[in-house]
This record gives sequence, C-alpha cells and structure tokens, in this order.
Amino acid sequence: MRVAQLSSETDFDGWRRAARRLRLEGVPPDQALWRVGAGDLFALAEGEMGACAHAAGAFTVPPAFPALAADVVCHRSADRFSRLYNVLWRLKDEPRLLEDRADPDVADALRMAGEVRRASHKMKAFVRFRLLEGVAPETYVAWFEPPHHVLERTAQHFVKRFANLRFSILTPDLCCHWDGAELAFTPGARKEDAPAADPLERDWLTYYASIFNPARLKVAAMQSEMPKRYWRNLPEAALIPALIEAAQERAENMVASEPTQPRKRAPSRTTVALIEAAPSPGDAPGSLEEIAAGVQACRRCDLWRGATQGVPGEGPAHAPLMLVGEQPGDMEDVAGHPFVGPAGQLLDRALAEAGIDRGKVFVTNAVKHFKHELRGKRRLHKTPDAGEITACRWWLDNERRLVRPRVIVALGGSAALAVFGRAMPIMKSRGQAMPLEDGAKGVVTVHPSYLLRVPDAAAKAAAYRDFVRDLTAVAELLRFK
Repeated sequence: MRVAQLSSETDFDGWRRAARRLRLEGVPPDQALWRVGAGDLFALAEGEMGACAHAAGAFTVPPAFPALAADVVCHRSADRFSRLYNVLWRLKDEPRLLEDRADPDVADALRMAGEVRRASHKMKAFVRFRLLEGVAPETYVAWFEPPHHVLERTAQHFVKRFANLRFSILTPDLCCHWDGAELAFTPGARKEDAPAADPLERDWLTYYASIFNPARLKVAAMQSEMPKRYWRNLPEAALIPALIEAAQERAENMVASEPTQPRKRAPSRTTVALIEAAPSPGDAPGSLEEIAAGVQACRRCDLWRGATQGVPGEGPAHAPLMLVGEQPGDMEDVAGHPFVGPAGQLLDRALAEAGIDRGKVFVTNAVKHFKHELRGKRRLHKTPDAGEITACRWWLDNERRLVRPRVIVALGGSAALAVFGRAMPIMKSRGQAMPLEDGAKGVVTVHPSYLLRVPDAAAKAAAYRDFVRDLTAVAELLRFK
C-alpha cells in the first residue's frame, strides 16, 4: 500500500503530483491511500521525477481532465481523491474515456464536479454580510456553511464585487479576510464568532417581505433554488413560512381588488410652453416649430389622454429623406423625441450600414401620441386603428408640406396607410419606389421593431439584411453614395 499525503482538503496541486507519480510507477488504485495532513511523502527532486517518467513512459490526459479534477477535489466526499485517481489510471489506456458520460466512474466525477460548481454558485447568492458595530474602519462579517470546500475558489467573486470594503467570510472549514488590498485565509471558525445581527437587518427584512409576490409562489421551485440547508444562515428565511402560509389569501385579495393605475407623468415645462404657443386648431402651421406646439395641444383623437406628451417629427427643415414610423413607443413618450428606444437604435445602425446620415433625415410617426394598454404598471404598445391614423394624418401632411422630402420611407403598415392613404402589402411592396401626389417617391419597408420580435437568430439576421438592403436602395435613389 502506497500512502500519498496532501497538505489540505483542497490540495489539487499536491494530488496531481502524487497521482502522476503513482500512475507512472504503475501503482493500481486499490494500492493507493490518500491522506490529508502536513508533509508530502512523495516530494521528489526534478531529476528523480524525470528518471521515473522516463522509466515508466510519460502519458498525457485530455484537456478537460485537469479542470474536472480541480472541481472534484473541492467535493466533501472522503474518497474523492481515490475516485479521481481511478479515472486517471484508466485514462492512460482509454484516452477517450471522458467522452463516455455513461461510464460509472466518469458519471460519478461529473456529478461531484457539478455539485461543487452549484455550491459555489449558491455561496455567491446566499452569503449575508453584517456590520461589526464599534469597529473602525468599517468591517463586515458573514457566516456561511458550504456543503463543499468552495470558499477559496469563490472568495475572488466577493473581492471583485466589494473591492472597497473590508470583510471576512467565516466557515467551519476555512475563513477568508479582505482588507481592501490583500486576501488572506485562516483556519475555520464557529458560528458564534460572527455577529448575530446589525442595524440594517430590519430594513432588509421589510424589503424582502414587500417584494414577495404571493401570486407567483411556487414552493418546490423556490426550495430548489434556495435549498433548506441554507435557511438557517439567511435572516429572511425566518419570514418564509409565514409568507407561504398567507400567500393564497393574499393572492385572492389581489385578484379581487381593483387594478392600480400608474401615476400620470406630469408634462415638462417645455411641453407646457409648447401647448400655450400652439396655433388655433383650424390654422395651417407655418413652421415645424408650430407643428411641434400644435401636436402638444392636439385633441383630434383621444390618444392624448393616456400619453405623457405628443412626439412631433425631428430633423432638418428641408431634409431630402423622411422616415415615417407608426407611433411613439414608451421611451419616446417619456423623452418627447422619435426613435430613441431599442427600435430607434436598430434603425440608426441600419442607416449607417446603408450609408445614410441620420443627421440629414427627418424622422416622424403616423400617430403622434403613444397608444398603449396597461398590464399591471407596464404600458404595452397597442397598434393605432385607421381612425386614429386618419385623424393624425393632418400633422404628417403638414410636415411633408413644410419639409418637402424627395423620398418618403414608410416603416410598417400603419405608416404606409398614412403616407399612401391606403393599406399596403408590406412584403410585396417593400423596396419599390412609387410616385406620390406631391412629387416625392414613396418606399415601403418593415418597421425596425418587427426585427426585434423575430425569435429565431438566423431569421432575425436575414430580416435585418433585407432591411439594410431596402435602405441601401433608398440611398441609391437619393444618390447619397
């Protein structure tokens, strides 16, 4: 029987050196005994190791094995070192062993490695720091009981996240200490060595209880993500039984109660000034500034009631190209500018790839107020109907009259209805230059928000390429290139 002595429970380097020598000497797994303690009975000079390797024949292992072994060494199983050595013993003669996940030895090693990685992930989620009172500089301490030896591999996560704080994490096996500059490790501690509570804990418990949503409670899923073994060290865990017990009644009360309305956003001072400066409803605006003021005071349909503000078009006064979208989105409604949300950012990228300078384009929408429906406190986009598009077309027609673009691109069906005065089959009509009554050329393509909704990655990329191709044709039509 050969004995390999390792320096610690997580001495991966020591295990690797000893395992390599044992395998080169032909010591079978049932003749190797692994112990943790001081000293290394297999410490050899470089010359001795080289001679041993030369005599027995060196061998290599798959690249995946060292990473797997480093994980398994952190497992709390008492026979993890011998199990790993058994896999190593077989790898010399079975170099593709790790590819057979059904093999009992491989499956066992993969299971242990997965449990170690999960323990490390849970440590990141469930460590709770408490402030040490009366200690300067400010220091935080946490008590944690990991199911496996993961403190050393996980400590760097906390160093990166709390680099400017002084903290200690105490576990029964090992403790780590960060002073803002260096990370140190000391032997394990007792739970009594960590503070029992701090002044901020009451606020944390109040917050946790307030965000607990009884309507979405799934006890089995919650316990899978937050196993009960961690509850005894989580201050909020004391609230969980009562929250679960009251969940059904609270959910029923939520269903029976009236829906809450989100607070109405107050118009900005700029919006108020524009409303006051708006021309009379019957007067044709003489400038884009008058249109911007008139849009704020517009009551041609009821969409103004739920919107924060109107969103008029923006761009050069005599831009050769006008882009017409459907309506402002949630972000545009708040900002007061068209195409500033995700769809607008995608449009900017596509314009750049097509060789069109956004600064030379007038961008606007068929409808100037955000039409939406409430889903809880969220405002979800709702397509404007033909009556709303027709009512708001007066503003678009005046923007066209004042800007006099040579090309107008309708982005989507609502924009096509507003620009051409009739419904257009988008996919059949896209990319074609069609004459308009005012002498401009009209082009139809999809709205950029459509590209954001394509679920398949390959289809999304293809749809984006088609969109850029449509815009490139517009650029050629205007001879921007």
